[in-house]
Amino acid sequence: MARRRIPNLDRRAFVAGTAAMLGAPAVAAERAERNEDEKVRRNVSSFRTLDWKPYFTSLRNGAILVDTRSRALHYWSEDESVYKLYPTSVPLSEELTRRGRTRVVRKVEGPDWRPTPSMLERNPDWPKYVPPGPDNPLGTHALYLSWTYYRIHGTHDTRKIGRRSSNGCIGLYNEHIAELFALTKVGTQVLLI
Repeated sequence: MARRRIPNLDRRAFVAGTAAMLGAPAVAAERAERNEDEKVRRNVSSFRTLDWKPYFTSLRNGAILVDTRSRALHYWSEDESVYKLYPTSVPLSEELTRRGRTRVVRKVEGPDWRPTPSMLERNPDWPKYVPPGPDNPLGTHALYLSWTYYRIHGTHDTRKIGRRSSNGCIGLYNEHIAELFALTKVGTQVLLI
């Protein structure tokens, strides 16, 4: 029986054709994602930008929305000229997470920190007081909320941002809390969802 000779395939053509065939689903998915992104505005971190109207009745004194699920903080100025979106850290567990409406009652640059009684109970080796500085878990700035022990603050430990890593507070990169600190005032309304 005579052997039929198959012409030599060009290796480059074979590899390119196979890659194109295997990559087709990825290209289609990327196009679908691009089309979906055109419907929803997103920033570079892929957080969704939000409108304030479903969450607040007005922007009097400005507004902060903290979305604990997406780990993002949204800020709107009273005159709607400023909208900011920041990645955050959120509480470690549901038990530590508080949701609802509050407001900024105090602003402190260079905050000191005292762990709450329940924190000390869980972590008896923690110090009872930490002065302002690089070892302070509140970072460079803190916005104190009307809820006792709850704050929106910076952190020197940047690994915490984007994670469930706090004992109840909302953490931001120090450069972001400094920016938010300058934008907010005592009385800024806050909603945690």
